[in-house]
Amino acid sequence: MADKTSPNLRMGGLPPLRDADGFQDFIRTGWARPARQAPVVAGAADAAAGHRRRLAEALPGRTIVVGAGAAPVRNDDNDYEFRAHSDFLWLVGAPVERGVVVIRTGSADASATLYITPPETPGDAGFYADSAYGELWTGPSPSLSDWAAALQLEVQTIDKLAGSLSAESDVLVAGFVDQDILGPVRRGEVAALHQTLSRLRMIKDAWEIEQLRLAVDTTIDGFRTVAGQIPVAARRGGERWLQGTFNRHARTFGNDVGYRTIVATGENAAVLHWTRCDAALGERDALLLDMGVEAKSFYTADVTRTIPVSGTFTPEQRMVHDLVEKSHRAGLDAVRPGRTFVDFHHRCMEVIAQGLHDWGLLPVSVDEALSPGGQQHRRYIVCGVGHHLGLDVHDCSKSTFEDYQLGAVAPGMALTVEPGIYFHGTDETVPPELRGIGIRIEDDLLVTDTGIEILSDALPLTATGLEEWTRAQQTAGADGVAGQ
Repeated sequence: MADKTSPNLRMGGLPPLRDADGFQDFIRTGWARPARQAPVVAGAADAAAGHRRRLAEALPGRTIVVGAGAAPVRNDDNDYEFRAHSDFLWLVGAPVERGVVVIRTGSADASATLYITPPETPGDAGFYADSAYGELWTGPSPSLSDWAAALQLEVQTIDKLAGSLSAESDVLVAGFVDQDILGPVRRGEVAALHQTLSRLRMIKDAWEIEQLRLAVDTTIDGFRTVAGQIPVAARRGGERWLQGTFNRHARTFGNDVGYRTIVATGENAAVLHWTRCDAALGERDALLLDMGVEAKSFYTADVTRTIPVSGTFTPEQRMVHDLVEKSHRAGLDAVRPGRTFVDFHHRCMEVIAQGLHDWGLLPVSVDEALSPGGQQHRRYIVCGVGHHLGLDVHDCSKSTFEDYQLGAVAPGMALTVEPGIYFHGTDETVPPELRGIGIRIEDDLLVTDTGIEILSDALPLTATGLEEWTRAQQTAGADGVAGQ
């Protein structure tokens, strides 16, 4: 019998030891069959089949290979969390770690085969010795037939992938696929595939829209829970307590967070991607919350509100908030079918530039600031003010500039609008009373045939509305019912 070393011994930092024959014989038998249900959200398989048909229409007569990828290794057999590549999820409908799907678009049906590494089950040597695939380590895992039934796909073992492609001379590859798995297959030009997938993913079908609604609704519940915990966070934990509160909510009621949760109080709110979340809450601080739940289908929300820790904005915070709100409403009004994506960006910036000029913060006129060679107002908002939303928080990012920025807004698109003003604490171009104020408002919206539907409109927009809402959530949190 071949030597086999136990991974649990390696985990402990000890030298590998040969497993005793008696142990190997005894551990192979005496196991009842567990349930091995494939984790597929209802409707996902049908939606993925529709997505493959759309891909076949866009790229007929091609062989397309898309990989899910694997969890990055932190050290040894300690991995980070696995999250499948979004193109794989869109075409398959479920996360299959190290899975690879091959789609041949020679027909309208877009025949597809999924290749996976099967689990090591009782009777297999890897059942106890393989910490990546052995069920004694990872728990019950779906078999090939389980995946095939749940996904309505042909499923084969990964060792057959290279052979299935051996006659191919021009394979388009996307996602995460190792060359050693593909074998000596020549990859074709992939830019067209990435751009096509991004363009197709811009228009959400009915099932995708349902998943986005769920993600947004769950996120809004998370906002309520977080706001209710502000009094606790003020006493201990600060930003980190609130970040953890939302992250726990996301993993409990969804798959996870859709991106690193931003909880930024005081001067930190002017830092665009403040995910460090290590500061205490100040009683007079404005608190910027940029948070999104990723649903179990992997579609994510992305919502931002800035609220007062005390329940009441200072006059300066309210002044900045009112200008951001005015910009936000102007941006929402500019999102309409047939208009270009950049229209709402320009409208938001016009309002902000005018407001900054009125406050005496621009060294030039509004017209000069808005000109291509000016842009002085962007000192206080260096980022964009919106993006596509879907399986990724910044969805469809492989699109061409013409398809994305210059493309026409169309029904079925899911977008965010998120203007803000960011006065850093060290910025000497603004009065001392404004330094350290950062305000952002972000809504998720669906483009309809006649206009837009704001999916996140359950959260208030006005400063007064947010003050009342914040106080109500804190009261509910004190009573132990926040977020319910």
